[in-house]
Amino acid sequence: MAQSPDAVQRALAKRYAAAFSGFDMEELHMLLHVDATMSLPPHALWMRGATDIQAWLTGPAVGCRGSLLVPTVTIGSPAFGQYRPSLTGAGFEPWALQVVDISGDRITDIHVFRDTERLFPLFNLPPHIGEQQV
Repeated sequence: MAQSPDAVQRALAKRYAAAFSGFDMEELHMLLHVDATMSLPPHALWMRGATDIQAWLTGPAVGCRGSLLVPTVTIGSPAFGQYRPSLTGAGFEPWALQVVDISGDRITDIHVFRDTERLFPLFNLPPHIGEQQV
């Protein structure tokens, strides 16, 4: 029996979160559509293609290594609160809200919003994650 589109999206979102959190670029590359985009509104930064996204994450955005993704939901798309390891070593600090668009069995777009002070409360995401909460 084939999975429903919602079940496929949930499974893909779960795999994305695990790949991003584990900084597994090979798995992430497999999940992305060949023409996937990543944007960081309101900045002009925009990437197209799994290879460019991977290069960004392993280059300028390498500080995302070790991040935690906490699932939440937007209207029609999976979303995640991204928490990066705290510079003090005490848990994880809010970094971004990631909204992931999916078509079929691939991720087509990743939108990364950095306004965590405004956005995290709207999605009931905690202001900090302690080591004991992981």
